[in-house]
Amino acid sequence: MKRRIAMSMLAGATLLAGTLFGAAPAQSAQARPAAAQQAAVPAEFGTDWHDPVTAAPRVTRPSGRSCQVTVAEAQFRDFTPYTGSYAPPEGCGDRWSKVVLRMDGKVKGRQFDRLGYLHVGGVEIFRTSTPQPSPDGIEWSVEKDVTRYSDTFRGAHDVEMLIGNVVDDTYTGIIDVKVTLTFYPGREAASVPDRVLTPDGNTLTTPRNSERVVAEVYATGSGGGCEEYWYLAVPSNAPYSCRADGGPYREVQIKVDGQLAGIAAPFPTVWTGGWSNPFLWYVVPGPRALDVKPIEYDLTPFAGILNDGRPHRVEVAVVGVPEGQPGWSTPVNVLVWQDTERAHVTGKLTAHTSGELADSSTYTPGSEHRVDTRGDHRLTVAGYVDTSHGRVTTTVRRSLTNTSTHRWADGENPDALRATWTDDESVTVDGRGPARTTRTHRTYTMDGTTTIGTGDRLRTVLTLGDRADVTVTRAGHRTGWYRLDDTYTGDATYTINVPRDQRHAVGTSSERYRIRGSAGCHDRYLATAQGVVTEQTDRC
Repeated sequence: MKRRIAMSMLAGATLLAGTLFGAAPAQSAQARPAAAQQAAVPAEFGTDWHDPVTAAPRVTRPSGRSCQVTVAEAQFRDFTPYTGSYAPPEGCGDRWSKVVLRMDGKVKGRQFDRLGYLHVGGVEIFRTSTPQPSPDGIEWSVEKDVTRYSDTFRGAHDVEMLIGNVVDDTYTGIIDVKVTLTFYPGREAASVPDRVLTPDGNTLTTPRNSERVVAEVYATGSGGGCEEYWYLAVPSNAPYSCRADGGPYREVQIKVDGQLAGIAAPFPTVWTGGWSNPFLWYVVPGPRALDVKPIEYDLTPFAGILNDGRPHRVEVAVVGVPEGQPGWSTPVNVLVWQDTERAHVTGKLTAHTSGELADSSTYTPGSEHRVDTRGDHRLTVAGYVDTSHGRVTTTVRRSLTNTSTHRWADGENPDALRATWTDDESVTVDGRGPARTTRTHRTYTMDGTTTIGTGDRLRTVLTLGDRADVTVTRAGHRTGWYRLDDTYTGDATYTINVPRDQRHAVGTSSERYRIRGSAGCHDRYLATAQGVVTEQTDRC
């Protein structure tokens, strides 16, 4: 397609976290005029459709001079990684106000959605999946703010990128991508870590003067097996195609030397072939599908332990995955802020309270089979570090819940799921002035039904939600806030068990991405029908 729209798939917590602490706004408070696109809508999907587009805001870029480096340029036909080298940009210094990654991709023919990653010096800076192509071909772009990896970008490194693919007589789509980094010289953002580390196997050695430590985990269930659709798993006593002993509850845990250090709810990503219906996603992908967000864990309470100069075990596990079953990838980066005035920052873990993990899935048989799942878990950790500017205590509280009801009939027709995940976190930093607390309430929702009707017509109706409510307070007074609501809806029908050109597919989809707060406003709505964008409206 000729219509190309660059995409920023940044989730809200990443998008505006910087703006709350003095970085450039992600979206101007001045809303653009509302606009609607009128286009002729075909009676059904043809051999071409609009290129992928999202309602999320683009990454803002500082004004002035910039330098660009090509990091990778490759065609993916199989599971052979692209390997190359990276060198810092010339003439742009080694401090940047922003670094923006951009991936441009194109593919045509027939192909599944594929998962990919990009490593620079062993650090995963980008994880993505691909849209499924039209026979005539599609092009798309994804942008991401990668300023947090500035430490990595200051040195020369090996590059590895892979979008694992299969090309044969049936699946003909060769995935062609180019990835660039654009550097904007200037004063470095205060939130950028001093070091970006990756564990060696499961061991990590941090600088002895670390005063803040954050781990990020790019956790994805994928690979074509049941863990790609983990939210649909049922207990082993239920008659369903994807079964797990404990049902669908999943939790991504990180441990330090065997001690639980962080818990999180994984985002229920739906890839662009998901819910048995690629026609849902041909234009508007589901939230986060093309730019996978890492889960973040504040490990600062463990800094006193990590700062002893010895290697420590840092391990990630996904609760609920049947023993020995593959399907999850959990690469880890560790971001470290250092006290430049101290060679060794001492400290201590002062509190560690882990509630009992409650996970219950109840199967009720009948003409309509049903599984009801309830899960929750709580963790509180606290610790201090004695820095050159005094003692700083960090307390992290995290609470997870999951409720879902899965209904299906014999033959899994119909097949329906309604699910909600919440991930509540508060981080309080006490020291260097009044205590500051960041509270984040995350809610993920999924409500969908797939049915097969007369004439083998498969229909999927689905709504997905990605929401976050973040508030920052200092000495009890609110200093920053934002609310994110990214909602996707889709309804698509096609004929199964026939050649591709006989599917007679129809489908509508929409996305509304709203984010409002102390940094400004972004509110965009997109609607499509049969692969045509029918509406694009900015409402701020």
